[in-house]
Amino acid sequence: MSDLEWEILAPLIPAAKSGRHPRTTDMREVYNAIYYHLKTGCQWNMLPGDFPPSSTVYKYYRKSQKQGVWEELNHTLRDRLREKIARATQASAIA
Repeated sequence: MSDLEWEILAPLIPAAKSGRHPRTTDMREVYNAIYYHLKTGCQWNMLPGDFPPSSTVYKYYRKSQKQGVWEELNHTLRDRLREKIARATQASAIA
């Protein structure tokens, strides 16, 4: 994920819960691993070794999926793209 992509997406990722140990996992690497999995279709346990452990990546993937983070990420990226190409953020035609 590029620095610009991360700049857009990082604020949308839920913060660690307060009152617990500080998060030590690099969330950018977690989301890079999730995108790698989604793009390649590889099994979770077959993620390359330079990513965080697959169990950690999967845990964050499921948690963010249940919290609606993926839907919010997609809406944000869609809206940004539509603004960039000078279109209204809401589509005017129904498919």
